[in-house]
Amino acid sequence: MSNGHSHHDEPALTVRPGSSTAAVHGGGRPPRTWPRGTSTPIFQSSTFELDDDAYADIVATGGEGTWWYTRLGNPTLDAVSARIAALEGAEDAVVFGSGMAAITTTILALTRAGGRVVAARELYGDVFDLLRQTIADAGRTVRFVALDDLAAWKAELAGADTMYVETLSNPMLRLADLPALAALAREAGAVAIVDNTFTSPVNLRPLEHGFDVVVHSATKYLNGHSDLVAGAVVGPSDKLAAVRQLAVRLGGCLDPSAASRLDQSLKTLALRVERQNENAAHLARWLQSHPEVQAVSYPLLDSHPDAQLAQRLLAGGGGMVTFQVSGGDRRAAAVMNSLRLALQATSLGGVETLISAPHNTSHLGLSTPEREAIGILPGTLRLSVGVEDVADLVDDLDQALTRTAASVIGEAMS
Repeated sequence: MSNGHSHHDEPALTVRPGSSTAAVHGGGRPPRTWPRGTSTPIFQSSTFELDDDAYADIVATGGEGTWWYTRLGNPTLDAVSARIAALEGAEDAVVFGSGMAAITTTILALTRAGGRVVAARELYGDVFDLLRQTIADAGRTVRFVALDDLAAWKAELAGADTMYVETLSNPMLRLADLPALAALAREAGAVAIVDNTFTSPVNLRPLEHGFDVVVHSATKYLNGHSDLVAGAVVGPSDKLAAVRQLAVRLGGCLDPSAASRLDQSLKTLALRVERQNENAAHLARWLQSHPEVQAVSYPLLDSHPDAQLAQRLLAGGGGMVTFQVSGGDRRAAAVMNSLRLALQATSLGGVETLISAPHNTSHLGLSTPEREAIGILPGTLRLSVGVEDVADLVDDLDQALTRTAASVIGEAMS
């Protein structure tokens, strides 16, 4: 892309400028070409200087080959987009200021006004609300289908514009049968969109299984340090053209400084996820044997309803473990309050272990029957496993479960 340096080939001013002019125009650019460092530079500029080449491109393409305003394009954002696309094996990517901005823009861009979205019933609470309220209010019809009901998917997809699922559902970790769903979407002529946040491209690359577009809350595993909010959409350029165009209009672009931090974090993605895979699998097996735990959901456990599918699709089970303690939501709260290492917090995918109760965090907007319909029963806890020493995490969970067991017995006897 042109960055407009032609003006600086002119002779420098020979008249000494005033203080204000010197402060604005004196220096700011190196006397020779910018060096190529090992880290992506932060182009923390809202606007870029234009030259004849830039104007010509603006007239010809609308500025697709020119950096001229950061909402439209920025070198730092382009760099991190290219890295995310490479990780997903995609042709193109667009980054956003949040995962919800990425999801909303993608669904609106790829579902025509008056068209229909067919979505999994098992979704992150805010996305469920987005679909049944905001997307519906925007003139799109939305139908929800149980993730594993392929017959219902086939029936509802007839005439639909888009399909929307999560690779591993939030929070119960049901695994989408991506090849089967992609085939149904293709047969119906619908664009297949999948949220790959929970698995990350280290464990699963949905484009390889026939999906058209992948979305991420890059806040989570892609960044992995709980210090920024970002989103991403990846896929073929022809599909992402409409997404990019709407993103420019809606204005949900990522800040360049956040994009630079995300770009740095991506370099350790595989290392972090591999450790989180190991820790989570260990904890899932341990929790399954604990007398105070009624149920554990983790895709690589034999008890998981999608265990055989997980063996085929997943390179790793991911860092999320969902489990149900005896004693209901009061007991679950007591367990969280007794933990010393795991932090009570929403979000996930960071290097630190986090725990939350979906009924009052991620799925607060759903009614009790709606939560129960997707498997969120009283006492359910969602664990985002970090990279700590797994023995320390086991000890922390064990003391919390053991310490709170006495209170459950006391309540039962009173």
